[in-house]
Amino acid sequence: MSKDNIGWNLVNEAEKREIMAFSEQYKSFINEVRTEREAVKFFRSIAETRGYKDMPETIEAGGKYYIIKNGKAIALINLTSSPLSEFRILAAHMDSPRLDVKPSPLEEDKDSHFVLMKTHYYGGIKKYQWFSRPLSLHGIIVTKDGRKVEVKIGDNMGDPVFSIPDLLPHLSKKEQGDKKLLEGFEGEKMEILVSHIPEKDGKEEPFKKQLLSILKDRYGMEEDDFYSADLEVVPAEGPRDVGFDRALIGAYGQDDKICAYSTTMALLDSKPTGNSIVILFDKEEIGSDGNVGAQSNFLEFVLVTLLERIGAKYTYGNLLELMQRSKVISADVGAVVNPLFKNVHDLNNAGKAGNGILIMKYTGSGGKYSASEAQAELIAEIRKVLDEKRVIYQFGLLGKVDEGGGGTVARYLSSYGFSVIDMGPGLMSMHSPFELVSKIDLWSSYKAYRAILES
Repeated sequence: MSKDNIGWNLVNEAEKREIMAFSEQYKSFINEVRTEREAVKFFRSIAETRGYKDMPETIEAGGKYYIIKNGKAIALINLTSSPLSEFRILAAHMDSPRLDVKPSPLEEDKDSHFVLMKTHYYGGIKKYQWFSRPLSLHGIIVTKDGRKVEVKIGDNMGDPVFSIPDLLPHLSKKEQGDKKLLEGFEGEKMEILVSHIPEKDGKEEPFKKQLLSILKDRYGMEEDDFYSADLEVVPAEGPRDVGFDRALIGAYGQDDKICAYSTTMALLDSKPTGNSIVILFDKEEIGSDGNVGAQSNFLEFVLVTLLERIGAKYTYGNLLELMQRSKVISADVGAVVNPLFKNVHDLNNAGKAGNGILIMKYTGSGGKYSASEAQAELIAEIRKVLDEKRVIYQFGLLGKVDEGGGGTVARYLSSYGFSVIDMGPGLMSMHSPFELVSKIDLWSSYKAYRAILES
């Protein structure tokens, strides 16, 4: 596939209609799902409609199963044969940059007559992009008696929203204007306004007391229950078509829910020719740490569980051999050329919006640090499959050598011995509250993942 081919010129009108229809389905998903917990619930539900079952004690070839870890990571498994000699694995992550509510978040500011909720930003964000925009609150609260309360406020038109107030330009010269852009917005000032009416005749913290009364009535919670809550602040706006021709989708959280969605749909829609797994992690945006991240043993646990429950007698050496023979697609987004900031790209090695799924030989940063690099043999194999299935694809890197960099889950999975390659749609405005993707790149990613499973 030539890097100069424009994807829209390579599809006919019938496929354009398929692209637009698939994009509408994806927009419904990205509108409904803003957090990793919501993603797990969505994927479990849709998988169950396609015959997937919670992993039983005994399994067999031809079975379709899923394993969930802590409500924040999920593996979908399609077994086509036994013994289990190798797997094709599509790996993505479901978390996105956001704001997390602190364990003790409520603070009354008597000078301004507001109650604010303190947050800690999660992942690589430009803090100024989160000020003066409508925000929604998602997550769970677990009370001391074990009752779980789901929270989802701000997405529907009739819901209240939340906001971080920015400083008016008339008074911002010293506070912000004389500072560097990324220094003018401090993390500790990323507090959201949550209430403004005081308790009538209240003397001490009347605004906070009134808010706590509302939370008690609405959710049955006390202030201490914030200690056992997972609450995330995300943009309240839903996905929108962008441009007169509606060729782009703008939405929050596309990194990397776009790959979580397209890999899952590729598995559910395909007839895999070999044993296949889609595994979706959490915590990639903060280093893939924790027991639901790619640095955990969740994938190893999935493989061991499969071997044990299908009745295989195996050794640790057999498990290592299985991983050595298996191949992993690290399904994560890349960067395409931004027409306003072309100078950060090596244009000869940069992805372009509309040229199909972006294959990245390596990621990392200056000197290829923190990178996983795919071997030439694996890249040639992938090229052959995509060409045979007439998938539109391109090759690219994140940016110029000394401009910066980034990574994916690939390097953690390759440490097990898997052959791994990075493939995903390219985004503009990545990590912002409104990321952009070309619809043909979304479609090409789905087609590529499906082609690999069916090859």
